[in-house]
Amino acid sequence: MTPPLSGVRILEFDGLGPVTFAGMMLADLGAEVLRLTRAGGGGVFDDVGGAILHRGRTTVAVDLKSDADRDRVLALAAGADAVIEGFRPGVMERLGLGPDVLAARNPALVYGRVTGWGQTGPLADQVGHDINYIALTGALHAMGEPDRPPRPPLNLVGDYGGGAMMLVTGVLAALIQARQTGRGRVVDAAMTDGTALLAALFPALQARGLWSDRRGENLLDGGAPFYRCYGCRDGRFVAVGALEPRFYAALLAGLGIAADEAPQHDMAGWPALHDRFAALFATRDRDDWVTHFAGTEACVTPVLTFGEAADHPHNRARQTHVSAGIVQPAPAPRFDGQAAPATADRPAISLDDALNFWA
Repeated sequence: MTPPLSGVRILEFDGLGPVTFAGMMLADLGAEVLRLTRAGGGGVFDDVGGAILHRGRTTVAVDLKSDADRDRVLALAAGADAVIEGFRPGVMERLGLGPDVLAARNPALVYGRVTGWGQTGPLADQVGHDINYIALTGALHAMGEPDRPPRPPLNLVGDYGGGAMMLVTGVLAALIQARQTGRGRVVDAAMTDGTALLAALFPALQARGLWSDRRGENLLDGGAPFYRCYGCRDGRFVAVGALEPRFYAALLAGLGIAADEAPQHDMAGWPALHDRFAALFATRDRDDWVTHFAGTEACVTPVLTFGEAADHPHNRARQTHVSAGIVQPAPAPRFDGQAAPATADRPAISLDDALNFWA
């Protein structure tokens, strides 16, 4: 069965962070993606993450300051369904490749833009990175230990969650509308907007008095002793997610604690209960605890390294990881009738050959 985006033509302007991940996602979903890289300079991430982040796309080197190359890029855009780019506001306009210019040649074109601060606003022209963008949303403040500075959650929340995934969602929505109306849209995906949206639950909880700005004292930020990680005797860790009452009861039973000794939602007693749980988990190795809780509803799982995750029986059974020169996450999500996940490497082609790519 063909992938869901089979036949969709995407022109990706190579860039950092979210646009690269978005291009990978769209290619994984079956789109025909041409990735335009800087002539003579190599692609962004080629020397580090390119083996995974650039998978599934055909690469074309272009000099966007060359009139001849720019004309060829305009011709490519005329045959594309969508363009995605992650430059700072105004860069594409200065290159003569802004949305108005491309829409004049291709009215149905969807123009996807992803930046940290967005295309408008007082900070739109300022530099920054994932950590800066999520800092402005409230999300970063909620992460980490209560007595230490907030700890960034890798670059998963801003770059990929608030940026790339929102860009992909916006592009796909605009593509549906363009097929209905014949008119494309400009998608302004700002990591600040996207991250704020991802954190929508927490202002709702706060409005009801169920969330505090004091980090490490809440239900989902490690404050609850039944929803956090614990160190084990061997220096490794388990994750505990026993939120529901019956799951919490299974956790207490597995730890040998009577239910009346540890009321679940007595927040005043959480610090002491955390210490009690921590002392118990420290008495056995991680995998001993995993075996001990196997088959129960206690929601206790091992905290795996990236290498361990690829070898876990559940992930192996689902083919969550594949090996294509390097072990890497397989495309997701899955679709009915889909064969085993695959990642296809495609050779680079010349700009002249790219003009026939959509044929």
